[in-house]
This record gives sequence, structure tokens and C-alpha cells, in this order.
Amino acid sequence: MAVPKLTDAQHSAMLAAHPDWQDARDGAAITRTFQFADFSAAWGFMSRVALLAEQQDHHPEWFNVYNRVEITLTTHDADPGNGGALSARDVGMVEAIEKLT
Repeated sequence: MAVPKLTDAQHSAMLAAHPDWQDARDGAAITRTFQFADFSAAWGFMSRVALLAEQQDHHPEWFNVYNRVEITLTTHDADPGNGGALSARDVGMVEAIEKLT
């Protein structure tokens, strides 16, 4: 089942409310890089995000090197023929992740 994409106004509002996140993939995704004191702190953050992702049934794409975690969010079901788009699910995940930082 397709998930509704964010409108342009919703997309702009989300970026304005969360300026540390940036557009990626021509606006079909958003991304943010987090930096921590060390690997243990980065891994702990990833564990907390993983629990949120399970609760919300919305899983990030991420990359980790030592103390850095890069998270990319998109909703594949929002535009399945084109690899995804942003949806309210991404907004909810951003808001939940922001509460962890």
C-alpha cells in the first residue's frame, strides 16, 4: 500500500523545524551526520535509534565509522517506482531521533 508523500509545504516545514537535517537524493530523502565522543557512544545511539525504528516500523539507512553515525531516511512505499519519497513516517522518525540527542 502506498504511503502519501509530503507536500512541498510539509517538506519545507520539516526542514525548517529540523535544520540539522538536509535534503538528499533530490529531495526524496533526508540525512544527518551525528558525531559522538567515541565508538561506544555512537553505538549506544544507534541501539536507541534501532529500538525507535522497531517501535515505529520505519527503519533508517545508516553508516557508522568510529564516532560518526550518518542517518538517511526515506519512505520506500511513498514512491515505490522511484526508490521512495519523504512521508509523515520520516517526520515522526526525525522527531524521535532528535529527542535522543
